[in-house]
Amino acid sequence: MRGHCILSHGFESGPDATKVTALADVAERFSWTHERPDYADLDARREISTVGDVPARLERLRALAFAAAARGPLVLGGSSLGAYISARIALALSAEGLPVKALFLMAPPLTMGPLPALDAPPVPISILHGWDDELIPAMAVAEWAQARRARLLLVDDGHRLSANVRTSADAFATLLSEIAA
Repeated sequence: MRGHCILSHGFESGPDATKVTALADVAERFSWTHERPDYADLDARREISTVGDVPARLERLRALAFAAAARGPLVLGGSSLGAYISARIALALSAEGLPVKALFLMAPPLTMGPLPALDAPPVPISILHGWDDELIPAMAVAEWAQARRARLLLVDDGHRLSANVRTSADAFATLLSEIAA
């Protein structure tokens, strides 16, 4: 085993979503263990916000990530809201002396209403984002990535990146192979 990956799905999706399933398959090929938390119950809490209970999502991932990071190398990845919580929890882990080995972010939101803006610790970051993302402007993500010297792959797709599942898996494989070297 090389380490552990926690792969977080986007809003109103689930742990069996196409993209996080493709990433889990890559993790297995690279001999990394993995888990895909289910946040569907939290997404359904529309009385809290239009995107469900984001603080509870953060806490759920925080508990899983802190336990996993204490056991060995950890990679966090996610799509959309899953990307946001992955980066925020990586920052929290780093502050506690439990660094994340790398981050893989697909269509990351840079802001989440009243919550802190997207930020991440200085670890290898790989981002996949659609040129035609209808929710998060590609150029804003490019500026965020540039400030962190993150790898950024912009593709001909929208927010769901549904035409680029294979591209997502290939980019994740590249990240895992580089950090394992």
